[in-house]
Amino acid sequence: MNQTSFWHRRRVLLTGHTGFKGSWLLLWLQQLGAQVWGYALHPEPEPNLFRQLSTQKPPGACWHHHIGDLADREALCQCVQQCQPELVLHLAAQPLVRRSYTDPLGTWATNVQGSLNLLEALKPLQHPCAVVMVTTDKVYENQEWAYGYREPDRLGGHDPYSASKAAAEIAIASWRSSFCGSAPHQTPHLRIATARAGNVIGGGDWAADRIVPDAMRALAQGEPIAVRNPMATRPWQHVLEPLGGYLRLAEALLTDPAPPCEAFNFGPQLESNRPVRELIDTILSHWPGQWIDQSDSSAPHEAGLLHLQIDKAHHWLGWQPRWDYATTIDRTVGWYRAVHEGASALECCLADLEAYTP
Repeated sequence: MNQTSFWHRRRVLLTGHTGFKGSWLLLWLQQLGAQVWGYALHPEPEPNLFRQLSTQKPPGACWHHHIGDLADREALCQCVQQCQPELVLHLAAQPLVRRSYTDPLGTWATNVQGSLNLLEALKPLQHPCAVVMVTTDKVYENQEWAYGYREPDRLGGHDPYSASKAAAEIAIASWRSSFCGSAPHQTPHLRIATARAGNVIGGGDWAADRIVPDAMRALAQGEPIAVRNPMATRPWQHVLEPLGGYLRLAEALLTDPAPPCEAFNFGPQLESNRPVRELIDTILSHWPGQWIDQSDSSAPHEAGLLHLQIDKAHHWLGWQPRWDYATTIDRTVGWYRAVHEGASALECCLADLEAYTP
């Protein structure tokens, strides 16, 4: 899985490289020896993982930093033409549920139209190119089922974020059906799949309105953790889990005789589906503190129960999660606590990568 021999010197376009997941993936790709072109908005204010990691590059690393908006088609096309990518990992998005309530139009524009702008920018390529378009586990029409969603299940979304990502799945599938092929109006070079993952945790996430970053900030400041939805159940997974899935999917798209141009779920094993309350209690067993229930019935809607079936990724790609729930929490809290006590964010990320990869 994710062999250095495959990725060495490969030209990779990574959108969203200044974000949480994008920063981790940028570091991983550098470790694999890829030539990376990053395209993203300016990193958000401090603390910011991208800034923490970009102060030092591993020996032999090659990457290019482009600041741009997915809405800027000209800048996006210029970046694609400079990179001439063999592989594209599209992570750029408006990724926050609660922010989508305050900026629904921006969320839809970025997550739907921005994804289509990228595909249009890739259309002129004259060589094979694997494209992994990352969406979310929230693309499914949530029925609060006790069992996991599979890739063919109905798409939908109550909040603007979830709905925009479901719409992106539909738009990407339509674009692939319309413009990938051998007809005069089509391109034979693009191999496009979507990847659905969510509730990703791990060191370096500083976003607002996410339970783990909120908890880490509170603990570092010696304050109680405010929990707004303690009974909501989520499939908690370390950030390296889905990133490994994206890399494996990209490899398969470029090398398999019958590339898997479909949607794939990437999630943890069933035992990692835990209520927020249990997650917080586990965190506090590693970093002592307190939490308070701040449930608010008038708050914007968020799903209460959600998890994914991941057997398709296992059978088609040979991918499966490596870290169980206990390891995930241990590595996550350990990262934040070490950095809080003065350790280098880069060294902590590299230690996690070394522990995760065989």
